[in-house]
Amino acid sequence: MSVLLIVIVIIVFAIILMYNSLISKKNQVQNIFGSVDAVLKKRYNLIPNLVASVQKYMEHEKSILNDITELRSKANKPNLSDDEKIELDKKVSSALRSIMIAVENYPNLKANENMMQLQRSLNEIEEQISAARRAYNQAVTDYNNAIEMFPTNFMASAMNYRRKRVFEIEEGERKNVNVKDLFEK
Repeated sequence: MSVLLIVIVIIVFAIILMYNSLISKKNQVQNIFGSVDAVLKKRYNLIPNLVASVQKYMEHEKSILNDITELRSKANKPNLSDDEKIELDKKVSSALRSIMIAVENYPNLKANENMMQLQRSLNEIEEQISAARRAYNQAVTDYNNAIEMFPTNFMASAMNYRRKRVFEIEEGERKNVNVKDLFEK
């Protein structure tokens, strides 16, 4: 009888540990995504200043400015899913890269103190976003491992936990940079 009781206590204890581990991993993912969200919000708050600074110089790139303004509006809508936020982040990153490349074609704009300060701020925020993405991806990997590995996968299934997406870079960003092209401009 006492052996059976010990086995039951061990099983109950193991279930409690698995449950608490899964809850902890889920909460960690949510917490770190909140950090990513905060840094993305900081970036979105800089966008109107960036658009205002470059608008008068970049009449031909007006579509890029319109796109980035539209993306910012979408990003500020409440109740976006994590997946929608991840997709918007990809699009905003791409649009910001396009603006920064276009800025290179305007010497007066490149030399403008406001523009230089905005570029520094954006670079700093992009570094913060990069660090937050890495932390988020690690937390998501830990979470995904926990919900897929034995024996916690049974508990995760009972709790209706599903895989989460990590932040991934666009396919074009995976290509090697041709340094020679950079110096020929």
